[in-house]
Amino acid sequence: MAAELVGRGVDTIFAGEPELAVKLAVTATKTVPVVMIANDYDPVARGYVASLARPGGNVTGVFLQQIELTPKRLEFLTEAVPGMARVVVLWDRYSADQFEAAREAARSLKIPLDGIECTDPPYDYERALAGVEGGHRDALLLITSQVFFVDRQRLAAVALDHRLPSIFAFRQWVDEGGLMSYGARLTDMGRLAADYVDRIAKGAKPADLPVQQPTRFELVVNLKTTKELGLTIPPLILARADDVIE
Repeated sequence: MAAELVGRGVDTIFAGEPELAVKLAVTATKTVPVVMIANDYDPVARGYVASLARPGGNVTGVFLQQIELTPKRLEFLTEAVPGMARVVVLWDRYSADQFEAAREAARSLKIPLDGIECTDPPYDYERALAGVEGGHRDALLLITSQVFFVDRQRLAAVALDHRLPSIFAFRQWVDEGGLMSYGARLTDMGRLAADYVDRIAKGAKPADLPVQQPTRFELVVNLKTTKELGLTIPPLILARADDVIE
């Protein structure tokens, strides 16, 4: 399909999630501009751009550094669930680097962390969390991947079924019933990417457009879920929240 688009003579290719979209786009063309949204991977480490400041080729766009946000999410979780005994992390091959960041952050905070790898989609989340205690002794840190995002409704429901206080990467999980989220707004990232498509259409070169990074991050709390879990969120967390779902 990417090769077919190039063959049609398109002016720009927009490559959102998953990473496979940008991978196939750059395989199909080295000249047609490609505007990406990189949520779950590092475009520099993967070789799609030479650097964030100087992409250097036909690819530019938006990059959200999930690895840097993972420790902050863990901190919010420990503040929201006093007395938490253990953090459980679901991860897959798309989010392995985020999992490593979570392990390092947990060591720094002296919090026991158990990682559960999900393989072979569709993932069996019930089986993965079998035996997890919940009831505020355990909590769930869900890092993001292309599969997890698609399964956000299932994941929010499974976390609630297991009585696991949880924090997610994007507010879309909280809208589905997750407890908390901390991250950038996907709509903001979409606007940044759309602006680059517009600028390229007016003559700008991708190599001259630095890869942008979101500067606004939001903490969202679902009070309906806190009631179902019998959990009281500390006032300091609620005061810092950008949005509260009641």
